[in-house]
Amino acid sequence: MESLDASASHIANLLCSEPADVKVGIGGFSMGAAISLYSATCYALGRYGTGHSYPINLRAVVGLSGWLPGWKSIRNKIESSYEAARRASSLPVILTHGIADDVVPYRFGEKSAQSLGMAGFRQTVFKPYQGLGHYTVPKEMDEVVHWLTTRLGLEGSR
Repeated sequence: MESLDASASHIANLLCSEPADVKVGIGGFSMGAAISLYSATCYALGRYGTGHSYPINLRAVVGLSGWLPGWKSIRNKIESSYEAARRASSLPVILTHGIADDVVPYRFGEKSAQSLGMAGFRQTVFKPYQGLGHYTVPKEMDEVVHWLTTRLGLEGSR
């Protein structure tokens, strides 16, 4: 988990420089999705796997064609802390995955979404895409934009 912590920490450090009134979200594709979903768990727990504090207040997480590293243990970690459960339940997460993905199998994305939901990430949405491989399509991007706009209250900001 050290390399995951290093990647999540690097991204969080970049986001720390944003003004306080900016709604900070994180997202990625494939390995970037894995880092984003791992960051979601760090946010909920309030710390990285190393125990160091997680410094940013995430408002949304997007994972495209990815998976959640450590999905087997996340439920126990979240359930062990009232604060972690509260943060997890308030964080909107969307995962999208192509059913025909031959790089990151569809079942990994599906299992990740199920694990997040069972761990208390109550605002988790999972969107499968029939015939989609390990790439994105405009329909997927449009749906993610709509989801972000709705979840972050950005209507009329374009």
